[in-house]
Formats: sequence, structure tokens, C-alpha cells
Amino acid sequence: MKKLLIAALFSLCAATGFAAVDVNKASEADLDSVRGIGPSTTSKILEQRKAAPFKSWGDLIERVPGIGDKRAAKLSQEGLTVNGDAFKPTGAPAEAKPKQ
Repeated sequence: MKKLLIAALFSLCAATGFAAVDVNKASEADLDSVRGIGPSTTSKILEQRKAAPFKSWGDLIERVPGIGDKRAAKLSQEGLTVNGDAFKPTGAPAEAKPKQ
């Protein structure tokens, strides 16, 4: 019985610990709760969001300094979404430089 109770408690904690945070709806505290977003990035996001909601991940990357494809992928893994969508890289992988 103890094992079942512990498993149920763990499942509940795990499910609530990873909630999607939509960049267009999130409060300052919600954005700060996403691992990888600090106060500086939060303020940049909120400032840009005042001008207009983010249309896509590409729009977010273009308008918020310090967020590129690599960081967007990490933030998405931590639960950040744009209009409910997770980040999906669209660019082709960079070609390897030829060895000389």
C-alpha cells in the first residue's frame, strides 16, 4: 500500500511540475518559472508582447534578443510554447566545414 501511495504522489508531482507556459498568456511569474528564462529575458518578452502577441516561434526569435534556435529548443523542452505550439526547428542543419 505504501508503494502505491508513493507512486501516486510521485505521479501527481511529476504531472504538475511540467506545465506548458504559453508566452502570449503567461504572467511574469509564469515566465520566470521556466528553467532557462531569467528576469532579463522575461522583461524582454513582456516588452515585446506589449507591442503585439507573438505569432510563432520565428517571431519570438526575431523579436527577443538572446533567443535563437538553440535556446528556443531548450526553452520548449522546459515547457515554453507559442500559441500552444512547441518549438520545431525549420532550418536545415548547418553543413560541416571541410577539413583542411
